[in-house]
This record gives sequence, C-alpha cells and structure tokens, in this order.
Amino acid sequence: MSDPEKRDSDSGQSPSDDEKAVGVRPGGFEALGHGDLPPDPDAGLSDAERARIDRRLLWKLDLRLIPWLCLLYLISFLDRTNIGNARLIGLEDSLNITGGQYNAALSLFFVSYSLSEPLTNVLLKRLRPSVFIPAIMVLWGIVMTTMGLVHNFQGLMAARFFLGLAEAGLFPGINYYLSCWYRRDEFGIRAAIFFSAAAVSGSFGGLLAAAIGNMDGISGKRGWSWIFILEGIATVVIGVISFWMVYDFPDEATFLSDVDRQRVIRRLKADQQSSAEHEEFRMSYFWSSVKDWKTWIYAVIYMGADGPLYAFSLFLPTIINGLGYSGTTAQLLSVPPYAAAAILTIVIGYIADRTRQRGICNISTSILGVIGFAMLLSATSPGVQYAGTFLGALGIYPCISNTISWASNNIEGVYKRGVTLGIVIGWGNLNGVVSSNIYRTKDKPKYRVGHGVVFAYLLLFLLAGSAVNYVLLRRENAKRRAGKLDYLAEGKTEKEVQALGDVRPGFYYTL
Repeated sequence: MSDPEKRDSDSGQSPSDDEKAVGVRPGGFEALGHGDLPPDPDAGLSDAERARIDRRLLWKLDLRLIPWLCLLYLISFLDRTNIGNARLIGLEDSLNITGGQYNAALSLFFVSYSLSEPLTNVLLKRLRPSVFIPAIMVLWGIVMTTMGLVHNFQGLMAARFFLGLAEAGLFPGINYYLSCWYRRDEFGIRAAIFFSAAAVSGSFGGLLAAAIGNMDGISGKRGWSWIFILEGIATVVIGVISFWMVYDFPDEATFLSDVDRQRVIRRLKADQQSSAEHEEFRMSYFWSSVKDWKTWIYAVIYMGADGPLYAFSLFLPTIINGLGYSGTTAQLLSVPPYAAAAILTIVIGYIADRTRQRGICNISTSILGVIGFAMLLSATSPGVQYAGTFLGALGIYPCISNTISWASNNIEGVYKRGVTLGIVIGWGNLNGVVSSNIYRTKDKPKYRVGHGVVFAYLLLFLLAGSAVNYVLLRRENAKRRAGKLDYLAEGKTEKEVQALGDVRPGFYYTL
C-alpha cells in the first residue's frame, strides 16, 4: 500500500517518478522559469475527468480559504464600526465629548488606516500570510479592548489611531491574497462572499450591540464600554487561532499535496496570471503601479463606493434615530438593509464572474444607490426614507467587492497588483475622513449635507468613474485586437513578453 500522503486524492493516482522530480513542492515555486508550466499531473485523463478533478480542487480551496477569511473580515468591520452603535448608548455623554469631537475620532482612524495600506501588501508577501494576518488581528484586538477602558476624548483618539494602524493590512491583504489563488473569472464571487461579511457585520453588530447594551452598570462600566471590551477579547482569541487557520500562498500552502500544488499553479498560469510567478520585490514594481493610469481611475471609482460605505455604516443608526426611532429599536432597524446588501453583493459577484462585465455591474448597481440617497434627500415620510436606506445599501456594498475584483483582474504582476490594491483601497479609505464629518449633529434630523455628499460621491465618482473606465478599457482591447500594440513584443523573448504583465499585447482587459 502506498503512502496515502503521496497519493493524489482527486485522481486516485500516485505521482510518477518524473512528476516527483519536477513537481512544485513547498518553497520550490521559484525553481520554475517565468511562464513555465509545472508538469501536468492529469495527463492522459479525459476532459470529463479533468473537469471533475478541477471542481474538487476548487471546492477544497473554497473550504480551506473562504469561511475563515470571511470571519476575519466580519470581525474587522465590526470592530471599526461598532462605535456607531456605542454612540447610541451613551458614549458621548460618558466621555463628555461633542459631536465634532466624536467625528474627529472617527476621522483619525481613517488617517492612520489609509496611510498604512499601500505598503501592507508588500509586508504580507514578505512576512507570509500565516504570520502577518494573525499578528495584526491580535494587535487590533488588544487596541479594541483598551478602547472600552478610556475615560476621555484623548484616550478615545489614541485608541482609534492605533486601531486604524493595526487594521490597515487586512482588507487589501486578503483581496490580494485571494487573487493569487483563483482565476480571474472565479475571483469576483469569492471577493463578494468575503466582502458580504461587512454587510453581515452590520446586521450582526446591531443585534450584538442591543444585547451587550443590557450589561450597562456591570462592574461599574457602561454598556458602550462592554461592546468594545467583549468584541476586542473575541478578536484576540480569533487572531491567535488564525496562526493555524490562515495559509500561505499556493507555492507554500501546507494543506496542498504536491500534485494539487501543480494543479493550482497550472490553472493560474493558464489564466495568464503573473500571480502564478515567484517574484523578488523591486522598486520598479512600485513605480509601475504608480505610473499606471488604471491605478488612479480605480482609486476614483473605489472612492465613490468606499466614502458612502463608511458614511452609511458609521451613521445608519444615527440616520434611523433621526427618523424618530431610538435605542434598541434603532439598533434593530439597522439590520434589514445590511442583510439585503449582503445578498445582492453575492448575486452581483456571481453575475460579474459569469459575464465578465464588471463595469456594467458597477454602473447598474450604483444607480440603485443614487436613487436611494435621492429619496433620503427629498422624502419627508419616515417610511420612504427608510426604504431609501435599503436602496442605498444595495447600491454601495456590491460595488466595493466588484471594484476590487475589477482592479485585480486587470493588474498583472505579484507586487504590482499588491501595490495597486493598496493604493486603491488606501485612497478609498482616506475618504472615510470625509464620511466621518458629514453627518453633523446640527443637521439632525434631515441630514441634508450628509445625504447630499454621499449622493455626489455615488453619482460623480462611482457611476461616472465606472462608465469612463469601461469605455477606456474597451478602447484598449480594441487596440490589441487591431494589432496596434504588437510592437511592444517585437524583438523580445517569450519570457520578456510575459514580464510585461498587463501591458503585453496578448492581455485583454476584463470590462
């Protein structure tokens, strides 16, 4: 009987001696040349058998990667936005802070968060996901716990600053990480499922805050303090467990057999992804990202989704409070819009993967958000305004993951993609500073300034930006089909052409 660890669980075959000799073992990824394929472990099998093996491999990846990463992002988003729930149960009164000081504390988080993001993917690549991601989780869990112990405005500001610093690496890091595992037409639905955890956290956060708020007075602490303390301790525990639950990139992931590792790398390379290559970091990758026009147009589009996202998630309880509801009722009424947004996020991710029309999905979905905030601006009936929050959520949340997937699909090179995602997400999150200051106490209950700013972001940056990018990418693809960029490959070897990444003539952009 052969060693079961050496037997391929999908085909039922043991790798041949040749495959063992040239297979991609953990840490041996760099042995392959640029553009070279590992040996095909399924040579000789029928197309039906190959398809069955591929489905089982994809299912294995999904089970190992997606559920735990979704949990991590749910915790992350819960920890950064629970201050909105804490506000409803006495945070400002206990710390003797004004509405302006509360907004300043929100803003400071986004400053440290955004400025740290562009380089976090480089650290993720160099330190390995299994170390970097759990480590930052433990750090921000500690900060979150201490936020429940602050007694004044200065303490709250310090906690929010370090929370942003520690959390900065998770969202861009995991999106980049997943893009290194899946083909371009598979990534969108996974990114959507992952990001839907943010919407779930909104629903879960409202329910959790309503329950924890009942601990008011226990051990002499207010209910808002217990929100931060209990959620912070939970984050630390999950962060420690993550040292065993988060895996490294495909070339070093321990849960893959040698044969499955070959399959993962072959399917990425067949998708013309440079994420299937081993690269050493060079500053040229950074400058390539900075000089690429796509980096900046995706930053504008993402800004149009992310600014409204934070305005919505931080102030939805406040908005509902302005409609005449308070306390636990306001917390519970914040749940349904998030639940609807989570469902649509996954649906849009699926549709965009199947059609490869991410721009059209962004454009059509953002229109819902524009209509929703137009209703919030113009309607006087609380029922109509509450319906507007549903459309607002439906127009914002799906576009976050879809925009990240769109950018990931169209940026090639391990480090270039990582830097680009860091810039795009960092710039988007910097707009959280704006979002933190547009729902002012003096504008209650109409909040016309806040609703107007979100409406403008959705219309000018998300909707219009997506339309402009769609047109530009169509033109680029037309140039490639017409052979107008073939000169870029003239006189170059196949290796040099592949090294051009998304600039190479044979690379077609996802629209």
